[in-house]
Amino acid sequence: QVQLVQSGVGLAQVGGSLSLSCQMWEDAFPIFTMGWYAKRPGFQRELVAAITPNGDINYVDSAKGRFTISRDYARKEVNLQMNNLKPEDTAVYYCNARRPVGSATMDLWGEGTLVNVSS
Repeated sequence: QVQLVQSGVGLAQVGGSLSLSCQMWEDAFPIFTMGWYAKRPGFQRELVAAITPNGDINYVDSAKGRFTISRDYARKEVNLQMNNLKPEDTAVYYCNARRPVGSATMDLWGEGTLVNVSS
């Protein structure tokens, strides 16, 4: 069974920084698009950043200029560096691995990490 194991400290002050990591226990890591999603209370889970196998990157507008997503193929890991944190960044952050399987999509999820940004 493929697993996504998240790590990282989830407490920060406004203007501070946090780094989240997600390691995939799967040799097929290179063919997955890796992403980070945020789930805020009362809202649906939404994409924060994603990086394709080719290295193409997509950020939600609120993350542009503040967050950086990267992937390490040797460690089978995706990272999210979060800088200049704001209170509205408070959410549970989920690691996601996605790839097409025929006409369908395979989605794998990490267990989630609570990020709490306080003033």
